[in-house]
Amino acid sequence: MNKKVDAALRRLNEILPLKERQNSCTPDMKSLHQQILQSLVSKGRAPSRQEMALHLHDIASAIELLGNNDMITVSTSGELTGAYPFSVEEREHVVRVNGHVLYAMCALDALAVAPMFQTEVEVISTCALTDVPVIIKMQGDKVLNPGEVSDVRFGITWSATDVSSSCADSLCREMVFLQDDAMAQQWLEESGHDRDIFSLPDAVEFAGRFFSPLLT
Repeated sequence: MNKKVDAALRRLNEILPLKERQNSCTPDMKSLHQQILQSLVSKGRAPSRQEMALHLHDIASAIELLGNNDMITVSTSGELTGAYPFSVEEREHVVRVNGHVLYAMCALDALAVAPMFQTEVEVISTCALTDVPVIIKMQGDKVLNPGEVSDVRFGITWSATDVSSSCADSLCREMVFLQDDAMAQQWLEESGHDRDIFSLPDAVEFAGRFFSPLLT
């Protein structure tokens, strides 16, 4: 049992209880949420409104409800802009999957895609302090290029949480990759805020355990 990951999971689920919120939805709404996630990874895009209508007739109300629950992100015009772990809009964390180029909301979200969908993924990002490239190749919960990324760390600034905005615009902005332990320690020391760092294996476990339940 990984006590550090267990504690982080409890804390993140208090901030963003995605699975709890999904379970509170009607079966049709839950199916729609899962359809959105599956479409992003299989087709490289959000489902069209016509495709969504196969699950629910009142798509506008459904999108509004999912957005209000912070299960997806929505533009001011009511269009879907993301569904954790994916962002339709460009972000610094690129995810290559099934021949598609997608974006992840944050570093943790980028690590979640491979274990969540049990597929092959390439994560392309940078160190938050140095801009040194961070490229992680994964198959499911396994890192395929461990020799190249064994020193990579994942960092999270818990105090970045802002209950007045979506997690995508607050905490996600402070969930980052760090190129090695030296940079991770510098990142920890540069701020008095509530921060944690994780090894790459721990971060992969954290990501998979948080997001995979959304597909069940």
